[in-house]
Amino acid sequence: MSQVQVVATIPVRPDRRSEALEVLGTLVEATRAEEGCLAYDLFESAAAPDVFVMVERYADQAALDAHMSSEHLAAAFAAAQDLLAGEVAIHPLVPVVAA
Repeated sequence: MSQVQVVATIPVRPDRRSEALEVLGTLVEATRAEEGCLAYDLFESAAAPDVFVMVERYADQAALDAHMSSEHLAAAFAAAQDLLAGEVAIHPLVPVVAA
């Protein structure tokens, strides 16, 4: 199987930014320890303040599936519920070959 890449955008309430960063930091640490997680990096959008972007890479689909059903991801979503300014958008990526 081939590697799987994902981008997730996470809009947070400006007044709850520090709390959101704490939750996201805990999620990053736990996810990086997962078997099959090759990269899990958190960024902030330069174009949209308070929108965080998670860039993820997994060894295969099974590793992504394990992450999506992990207890620490469920805990992060529960903890972030009141911190979000909108919907979290998760984008699994499909490689495109240039002609």
